[in-house]
Amino acid sequence: MAKKKSANIKLVLNQLVSDIFEKNDNQALNYKQVSAKLNLNDQESRDTILEILKDGKASGVYLEPEKGKFKLKDLQTFIIGHVDMTADGSAYIIPDDEFEKDIRVAPRKLKNALHGDTVKVYVFAKKNGSKRDGEVIEIIKRAKSDFTGVIKISDRFAFVIADDKKMMHDIFVPLADILDARNGQRVLVNLTDWPEGAKNPIGVVKHVLGNQGENNTEMNAILAQYGFPLSFPPQVEKEANAIPEEIPAKEIVNRKDFRKVLTFTIDPADAKDFDDAISYQKLANGNHEIGVHIADVSHYVIQGTDLDKEAYSRATSVYLVDRVIPMLPERLSNGVCSLRPHEDKLCFAAVFELDEQANIVNEWYGRTVIHSDRRFSYEEAQEVIESKQGDYAKEIEKLNELAYILRDRKFKNGAISFESTEVKFKLDEFGKPIGVYVKERKDAHKLIEDYMLLANRKVAEFIAKKVKGEKKLTFVYRVHDSPNMETLNTFATFASRFGYKINTKSDKEIAKSLNYLMADVEGKKEQNILTSLAIRSMAKAIYTTKKTSHYGLAFEYYTHFTSPIRRYPDVMAHRLLQGYLDGGKSADAEFYEVASAHSSAMEKRAAEAERASIKYKQAEYLENNIGSNYKGIISGVTEWGMYVEIEENKCEGMIRLRDISDDFYVLDEKNYCIVGQRKKKKYQLGDEVMIRVKKVDLSKRQIDFTLIPD
Repeated sequence: MAKKKSANIKLVLNQLVSDIFEKNDNQALNYKQVSAKLNLNDQESRDTILEILKDGKASGVYLEPEKGKFKLKDLQTFIIGHVDMTADGSAYIIPDDEFEKDIRVAPRKLKNALHGDTVKVYVFAKKNGSKRDGEVIEIIKRAKSDFTGVIKISDRFAFVIADDKKMMHDIFVPLADILDARNGQRVLVNLTDWPEGAKNPIGVVKHVLGNQGENNTEMNAILAQYGFPLSFPPQVEKEANAIPEEIPAKEIVNRKDFRKVLTFTIDPADAKDFDDAISYQKLANGNHEIGVHIADVSHYVIQGTDLDKEAYSRATSVYLVDRVIPMLPERLSNGVCSLRPHEDKLCFAAVFELDEQANIVNEWYGRTVIHSDRRFSYEEAQEVIESKQGDYAKEIEKLNELAYILRDRKFKNGAISFESTEVKFKLDEFGKPIGVYVKERKDAHKLIEDYMLLANRKVAEFIAKKVKGEKKLTFVYRVHDSPNMETLNTFATFASRFGYKINTKSDKEIAKSLNYLMADVEGKKEQNILTSLAIRSMAKAIYTTKKTSHYGLAFEYYTHFTSPIRRYPDVMAHRLLQGYLDGGKSADAEFYEVASAHSSAMEKRAAEAERASIKYKQAEYLENNIGSNYKGIISGVTEWGMYVEIEENKCEGMIRLRDISDDFYVLDEKNYCIVGQRKKKKYQLGDEVMIRVKKVDLSKRQIDFTLIPD
């Protein structure tokens, strides 16, 4: 134990010694000078420092330019980054500095760091140009301390096997800390300690999620796994419940009154949180006034309140297969803020005067009060569009006509249309999937989308052009970078196997050829694969205060303004816009950049939770179909197997290479295929194959297939 303690002291001293050289511009110093600067003047410390310097010289960390004096060979021997765990228990540290290369850390050098943690790493000197290795010397911040998993209880203790595949350690739980959990139940456990030298961390059960396999248990486990709370804190609910539904007369006086102008909403049939409404009136000059009225969440959610802090923390609503976990308490999301029909509601609006060619003649931004005349479902609005009959048929027809012009203009300017087949589950009363159906996007969906895009684009443009140069106003933009050309070229090579040519000469040519591909592939078996690969070849859209264009939409300016009930960036956009309309100064850019980065991270996490719920329902759906045969399409290839998506229900599973018995198959990564070593038979991404459902593991959300030979 003393040996271990002395090694730890030496490791800490190693860092302190290195810091001295860095702070002194890497000036050559002897061990006595280093000791003095560290205020360590006892002989034992001096000897240890001399030993560190000599060992460092031998390993290539330090140079000895003159006898007894040392300096660092490379200044930066310590790097801060994030842990990316691998399947064998080792990790790569992804440096915060994007110009630094990843550092490999062996399992025994991780110092109990877990996946995603922010750590400080001591980087060893390179040997023969090999990859850089290092050792974690400090865990700066845990990525998470809560884990979902299955609890195993014995007579003397319990432990939790985490659901997270990158959590390599079981979590020890004293029997006093298991709440009322029973053996084999799914729980949420919080890490409380990890004693030095202990193999496993210690935790306490925070929440008993329930029995494995029960729908509610599994959906709550997914939410908890991705860090979304299962309920609102009492104080937040109390604040929400204290907000009155009645609108004071003095509030209406301060707003533009649209209550006598035709206004309606178009949403999914089962929606309750109506974010947006459209108002329409034909003007005396023959032009069309179209108002995009958005729930005025920022009027009710005041910055700095507990309600606001909770909304900031969540950053987004989460849409699982069978439920919505709202960003705001139900009192607001489905009540006070929701633009329900036949009720006066407060909104923040972008109002446009359009001519017959959908050119903007005038625009206005500000707070409004509306009274929705009708709540349409998408299906009802589509029926009106197709039959030209029903409530407000003439007005909806004109709105649709103008939306078509806006849409065509967008694509001519280089926007990309990614249309993939969306399959939804039919669920029984217990949440079990009993069937699948394809969700179609028709004109009613696109009409609403086009007016939301118009509002988002013009609000961003209004702010960006209000003040130019260094004094530009801080705002939250939604940006999308142009694609990485190497990734896009790889996709173009793959698409060419299906007969599609991607022209990569310019952004407009890329968009044109991608749109041609998307239109041509619609309804074909390879549609989902080519669409998902095309999307993967694009950069990811993020929130930021640093304005750049939106590549996928071909908009120079873009923000998210239209969904504040379910997205926090929209709440920020409303607050900033109102502040500038009132003549306020530019807001704190650093604060909003941090908030934007947080929102981007939470959006990604919500998408992962949604995908996990789909995977679970796919596994649950096929659990009753083990042994059934299906036609599928190869959707992914890896070193250990190939993924196949069943054509009729879009469920995805894996055929493991070891289960294909007619040859020994290996991955050809460059050509997206696996190849038999003797017979040279190929299974290519996009190929059609017949499969049999072999096994379903609900707890891991995994489906295994076997290949049915030709």
